[in-house]
Amino acid sequence: MDFWALVDGAVMGAALIIAIGAQNLFVLRQGARRDQIFIICLLSSLIDASLILLGAMGLGSFIAAFPALVPWASWGGALFLILFGFLSCRRAIWPEPIQAIDEIPFITSTRKAILLTLAFGFLNPHVYLDTVILLGSIASGYAINARIYFVIGAVVASFVWFFAIGYGARLFAPVMQNRTGARCLELIVATMMFFIAASLIYDQLAAID
Repeated sequence: MDFWALVDGAVMGAALIIAIGAQNLFVLRQGARRDQIFIICLLSSLIDASLILLGAMGLGSFIAAFPALVPWASWGGALFLILFGFLSCRRAIWPEPIQAIDEIPFITSTRKAILLTLAFGFLNPHVYLDTVILLGSIASGYAINARIYFVIGAVVASFVWFFAIGYGARLFAPVMQNRTGARCLELIVATMMFFIAASLIYDQLAAID
């Protein structure tokens, strides 16, 4: 077992995953509402794990070789984030407070939760630029045996992070049991979604210039 490769993978994976982004905010929001949180945490972790693995196997080099893919991913991701931001604004106007802990939690359909999780996981260009390319390039510097442990460390960090913020968000549940708390959460989510979308659009416009 290559202990240091495992540690490096966990540290690098955590450093990239923990940065507050659209996917993390989505998991936090659903966790605070106790809404399909297990499937969302599991699927988010599996998406990250698959991308980390593909990056270590050479997907990062493939994306770097075809830079035309990046603008398409950025514009598509920005559009998705803007739409989700408007939905959060709508929920802020007509907030839906979560029910008390001893009552039946607010639940949407599993299908909707899966589709949104897939969208946040795969329509986020930062995932490909940071997690896939950066982690993939770092992993490629290890011998194949050590690289396996690097990937394991990064994947474990992803699982721990998503389940921690998903279920840890329940600590905010009492705040979310009134309309003011629910409205504040939706406004924060909407603001962050618009900010991330704006940064993606700015980067693409700057690249054109």
